[in-house]
Amino acid sequence: MVEQQKNDSGSRAFIRSVIFGTDTSSGRLFDIGLIVCIIASVFLILLDTIVEVHQEYGEVIRILEWGFTVLFTIEYILRLYSSANPLLYARSFYGIVDLLAILPSFLILLFPGAQFALMIRVFRLFRVFRVLKLLRYLSEGNLLLKAMVHSSRKVFIFFFSVSLIIMVLGSIMYVIEGPENGFSSIPKSIYWTIVTITTVGYGDIIPHTALGQGVASLTMLLGYSIIAIPTGILTAEISNEMGRQRDLRRCSNCSTSGHDAQANYCFECGAELQQEI
Repeated sequence: MVEQQKNDSGSRAFIRSVIFGTDTSSGRLFDIGLIVCIIASVFLILLDTIVEVHQEYGEVIRILEWGFTVLFTIEYILRLYSSANPLLYARSFYGIVDLLAILPSFLILLFPGAQFALMIRVFRLFRVFRVLKLLRYLSEGNLLLKAMVHSSRKVFIFFFSVSLIIMVLGSIMYVIEGPENGFSSIPKSIYWTIVTITTVGYGDIIPHTALGQGVASLTMLLGYSIIAIPTGILTAEISNEMGRQRDLRRCSNCSTSGHDAQANYCFECGAELQQEI
């Protein structure tokens, strides 16, 4: 009995080192194979939405997709089996993503009309983040998020101001052009103003009068003038946030501040940075 428990413990440790670890050759091979399977399965989902491909190779794609589903199901069960805390893994972000990767295929057996659920399988791409360990860039993402939060009030005021300008210009174009030139209502004129001021220019509605074309020219120039404002606001906040992060790094030997967030040694005295205040 004791020997059996030791064997089970040894097998769980080996499976854990292969599935969750990347410092062994078997773990790296597993990660590479998993990436290939994830990308291939998502590629099949995209191909299956093309009518011609679905009509020609729909059955082959379905068989291959079920093959990937079986592989991912076995992997999910092995992750639960080898995890130190299976419940914690199942409730984690990646545990939920792993479950969503296989759940839609089984739901389609119980609910034949739930074809839309198969699109949830695209969430499998999120699993690549774990394999490639992209979470190491989380600090950079937090920096960008903080900058967006700090600039949200300025961006909102800018958005509100632009909205007022768009409503005024849309109303003016409705009065100038009128329904006979395609500006059948103020909301439709506002739609034209949004399309024009964002420099998209679909061309489905165009002004025909000289005065309307003059207002359209002003709207286009206005769009080019204001399009860079939110970018400048966010850039300034990112710069300020980077400055705040640099100021947090202080040398315990000479008390010099202003170090990079990733610095290990003081640029002034060369002492090792022991703490981040």
